[in-house]
Amino acid sequence: MPCDPETAPHPATDRPAAVGIDGELPGELPIELCAELIAFRRDLHMHPELGNREFRTTEAVRARLQKAGLTPRLLSTGTGLFCDIGTSADQMGETVNTPHSSTGRRTGVTPDRSGRGALPRGMLAFRADLDALPIPDTKTVPYRSTVPKMAHACGHDVHTTVVLGTGLVLARLAEQGLLPRPVRLIFQPAEEVLPGGALDAIECGALEGVGRIVAVHCDPKVEVGRIGLRSGAITSACDRLEVSLEGPGGHTARPHFTTDLVTAAARVAADVPAVLARRVDARSGLSLTWGRIEAGHACNVIPQHAELSGTVRCLDLAAWRDAPDLVHAAIDEVAALHRAKSEINYMRGVPPVMNDAEVAGLLGSAMTARRGPYSVEDTEQSLGGEDFSWYLEHVPGAMARLGVRPVGDTARRDLHCGDFDVDEGAIAVGVELFTAAALLDAALR
Repeated sequence: MPCDPETAPHPATDRPAAVGIDGELPGELPIELCAELIAFRRDLHMHPELGNREFRTTEAVRARLQKAGLTPRLLSTGTGLFCDIGTSADQMGETVNTPHSSTGRRTGVTPDRSGRGALPRGMLAFRADLDALPIPDTKTVPYRSTVPKMAHACGHDVHTTVVLGTGLVLARLAEQGLLPRPVRLIFQPAEEVLPGGALDAIECGALEGVGRIVAVHCDPKVEVGRIGLRSGAITSACDRLEVSLEGPGGHTARPHFTTDLVTAAARVAADVPAVLARRVDARSGLSLTWGRIEAGHACNVIPQHAELSGTVRCLDLAAWRDAPDLVHAAIDEVAALHRAKSEINYMRGVPPVMNDAEVAGLLGSAMTARRGPYSVEDTEQSLGGEDFSWYLEHVPGAMARLGVRPVGDTARRDLHCGDFDVDEGAIAVGVELFTAAALLDAALR
């Protein structure tokens, strides 16, 4: 597949404004490195690893960065690493320890947004995720997964290769004195494991000294050679919910003597979403959808126990922060009306990815510099979740949707499917986008 795919004009009418640029930018991807990166991506694709088990993947990335003369730092969680380019700040040792609070819970690290200290204004960071999914690879290609029931069906192998390639190109520019400011590469584990390996990377210091952060995510709806971009929320929040209802049980002939737990469960399932719809702004898109309800074993016995489970999705960050209290209150109220005792397990997932307008504009300008004004198109807010959002709780940043659909291909494909694949020309596009972003970021701040 070509490293430099042809692109057709496609106007974008409502995206972040591009910042001004003058002249040609260095950092285009050499043909020989492009071929190496495609081979690297195929190797990862053939050897997928699940979240927090990405040992081979981590070692492959580390070895290539070391070969380029860089000093990557492993996360103490066992998988994942980060690496600085253009600064001596990465000479701190091979492993970064994870801080914990006295309670054993992850505490997080909030960097100094003012940029004071050894790295003025903060570095620009590029984030990749390493893990695959527990689904079989159903494609018939030479680089099909060799691991049963595991596949890179979300494009993380592409994300990893893009950030690796970005690092190799920027390292060459740094050697030539053409990298104005240091940058950081972040390869995090376990994006697919709630609440996400981004939290581990943050706690291991991946954001210390970082001022802004960017990422891409493969999008099979966008043609290769283009990116999709928007300011504000580009993904949604997603949490998990489990509810247990308890009552004394009894005979179905005498429901008035006990708690009719089946009816109570039914009313929780039907009424709680309706109650929530009247307690949050409809524009927030907060939605509770049940996926499972279980109660009872006999037609003439009122059970003592019932269970419901589902997901809470939300388009708005502020509403997502209020969601646990709102959901708890609504469930307790409806259950109490039917004399049922409720126990709620609300499991936080991830907040929405909130693209900073200025950083999104930087990505738009970088893509325009590389591929022209028609290479950036508007994208909608996805209902999927992404743990890149945790980084944005600490520093401004933006995620772009990287086009991976072959030019002219009208077949409908989606992420998290066993036949998912990409036009590998997207790797060169991603690398050139990120290298341009590094150079423009340095010039504009």
